[in-house]
Amino acid sequence: MYAWPASDVPALPGSGRDLRIHDTATGGPITLQPGPVARMYVCGITPYDATHLGHAATYNAFDLVQRVWLDTGRQVDYVQNVTDVDDPLLERAVANEEDWTVLAERETALFREDMTALRMLPPRHYIGAVEAIPEIVPLVERLRAAGAAYELEGDIYFSVAADPAFGGVSGLDAETMRLLSAERGGDPERPGKKNPLDPMLWVAAREGEPSWDGGSLGRGRPGWHIECVAIALGRLGMGFDVQGGGSDLAFPHHEMGASHAQALTGQWPFARAYVHAGMVGLDGEKMSKSKGNLVFVSQLRRSGVDPAAIRLALLAHHYRADWEWTDGVLEAAVARLERWRSAVSRPDGPPADGLLEEVRRALADDLDAPAALAAVDRWVETQRTTGGTDEGAPGLVSRTADALLGVAL
Repeated sequence: MYAWPASDVPALPGSGRDLRIHDTATGGPITLQPGPVARMYVCGITPYDATHLGHAATYNAFDLVQRVWLDTGRQVDYVQNVTDVDDPLLERAVANEEDWTVLAERETALFREDMTALRMLPPRHYIGAVEAIPEIVPLVERLRAAGAAYELEGDIYFSVAADPAFGGVSGLDAETMRLLSAERGGDPERPGKKNPLDPMLWVAAREGEPSWDGGSLGRGRPGWHIECVAIALGRLGMGFDVQGGGSDLAFPHHEMGASHAQALTGQWPFARAYVHAGMVGLDGEKMSKSKGNLVFVSQLRRSGVDPAAIRLALLAHHYRADWEWTDGVLEAAVARLERWRSAVSRPDGPPADGLLEEVRRALADDLDAPAALAAVDRWVETQRTTGGTDEGAPGLVSRTADALLGVAL
């Protein structure tokens, strides 16, 4: 599966700072110090509705991580998946009376268009669950051979007891896990399971649903968590720098994925940092496909909204915060974009070297994009009120906004 084209990242003078970021597993900040190649895995979409602003906010956060790393002179090995076969996708295809593969391909294509428009840097590896099945089957077979998995009426489950570190990502108690599992695709009430929290690794073939040859597993399709584990281990290995996604993925998805990988390899941790973006709300509730309260990037673009303004609206909120999308949020972003573009179109202005360092410092401090925006706002206001004589300043501000914030002026 192919990703989307990369926008150019302008070169900036000097070098950026190492990223200090909040780690869900420890509950506090850690400073990431990757080697020459930083490694990141971010969970991708299930393509039956793409791309709402909750998606965009999440991928914007991890785009900033990429940009901070690139600014330090590192390369970035970024992997993202597409869950192009799963229950919600199959259910939507039935409801729409269309082939599930057509639905998945159409929504994935739209997602690529939105990511391109928003200037999100693409992953190096963009992998669909279906194409990863040959990698997934051997992992499930290994887990079963090691006693870390068991069969129940043809389905294969992972035993969470196989990982002594289970629970270390989310830090939740068993009852909270059980409740969240029921809400987020698990089946804790199914009779016969060794532990209500045990997640499915391989779904035995059901009538009317797609299935693949699973070797000793029989025909079926992969479970959700093992999909990401196979893709990540095959391209990044254990101990990669950042596992990312929305805050609703901390449990069960990232918890289960970590346990799968740790049981498979006997190593810990799966990822050095678990980084989670907040939820975007609309009309007082989290945006979600199940509720139908979605604002789509493509709809905003079709209505004439500049993608740079959408990006500024996302950047105006700290990535870990839960926040509400309103008309006022967009109006403020449109006005900010107009001010910034007007400022950098002038022939000169106040020196901008200090601004570059302010933006670097803000982003290195747990991706504090609102502080970075405020720094640019101050430069713009100084130029408006007192002017300046530095002919290179507007160009440096423009390159800073593009390289570090992904906003083309």
